[in-house]
Amino acid sequence: MLTLKTIAAIQPGSTAWDDGKGAVPGFGARRQKGEAVSYVLKYRTGDGRQRWQTIGRHGAPWTPDMARAEARRILAEVAKGSDPAGEKQEARKAETVAELCDAYIAAAEAGRVLTRRKKKKESTLTTDRGRVERHIKPLLGRLKVRAVNRNDIERFRDAVTQGATAIRVKTGRHGFARVTGGAGTATRTLALLGVIFTFGVRQGLRTDNPVHGVETHGYNKRERRLSAEEYAALGEALRSAPDTAWPIAIHAARFLAVTGWRRGEMLGLRWSEVDLVTRTARLSDTKTGASMRPLSHAACDILRDLPRLGNLVFPSSAGTDKPMAGFHKVWLRVAAKAGLPGDVTPHVLRHSFASIAADLEYSELTIAALIGHRKGSVTSRYTHHADAVLLAAADAVANRTTELMGDARPAGVVIPLRGSGGNA
Repeated sequence: MLTLKTIAAIQPGSTAWDDGKGAVPGFGARRQKGEAVSYVLKYRTGDGRQRWQTIGRHGAPWTPDMARAEARRILAEVAKGSDPAGEKQEARKAETVAELCDAYIAAAEAGRVLTRRKKKKESTLTTDRGRVERHIKPLLGRLKVRAVNRNDIERFRDAVTQGATAIRVKTGRHGFARVTGGAGTATRTLALLGVIFTFGVRQGLRTDNPVHGVETHGYNKRERRLSAEEYAALGEALRSAPDTAWPIAIHAARFLAVTGWRRGEMLGLRWSEVDLVTRTARLSDTKTGASMRPLSHAACDILRDLPRLGNLVFPSSAGTDKPMAGFHKVWLRVAAKAGLPGDVTPHVLRHSFASIAADLEYSELTIAALIGHRKGSVTSRYTHHADAVLLAAADAVANRTTELMGDARPAGVVIPLRGSGGNA
């Protein structure tokens, strides 16, 4: 096997290959000129093409064992149909920012761009594609990657802020999306652009990242919550929804109100993740990873009223196992019927739920556990069922929410605290 002694003995212009017990096929160390030695991997793609992948130069941080482990990882990706060396070659052909963006998206889709050591979620990729197509390409797409400078990035930031890329885009046969600008959009898109240029640096397209050091606009995080009057109007709009509305979408809106879940979590919920007996939902993939959520009686009542049409709890009307892509349109119609301002989105229901929990004087950790915030993930990863305290908190917040919406449910069962002897 390759060892430090083997590497020290490699002559210029030659390659030493890994061999013996535990060796990785195609893994070696090559010295071209001078003293530098690089770890390499030779492999064949699924269609028989031979590739050479440079893993890294010998020395900090690369050791023979670390490079060997990386070679195994690359071969595992190749076995799945990936072609790391080929992807790198294609990325290096990217001369314009538009081509660099395409190479980045392709790499992210293949799982070679990680966030928190995980492959980017499809919902995140969808957002990335939208920002690339609607903001980055129109303003920077034709520029050469190597020619982009700080002034270009600052002009891009200011243009997006001022609404230069605002447009109404057709999203389907009958749908439209309104692309807006503003400080928040500029800041988020600039962050993505920085990641894309970092990818370009790794691919050898340039030696620096022009986004680094560019000041971003400060923008206020939305702290909007529903007022009592808005809750009442929302409840009335949901109760009087027309028969033409997809009933599962109406149930979905009510479910968000009484749980504080993220919209994507609700849309991706599967029946296999729900246990109505223990009033627990175990979500395998959320923004913060796997998450256990307590379900209030109000939430369970909504779930029991739903027909089981397939694997998804809230499916599309177009197919039982298709995500409900039209929920946003239903929400807009409900919000308009309720006379709610344009800044009331499904995410406002989440913040409102947390705000009601705070009004009821629940702790920050309890609120985090109720809505799946990252602060609650440390404890929830070790539990399989919601305990009585969390269930009681979920019921209290949901009951207050339904009361405000005019859907107050009868008082639930009182669960005595452990050690109380059952006495009030």
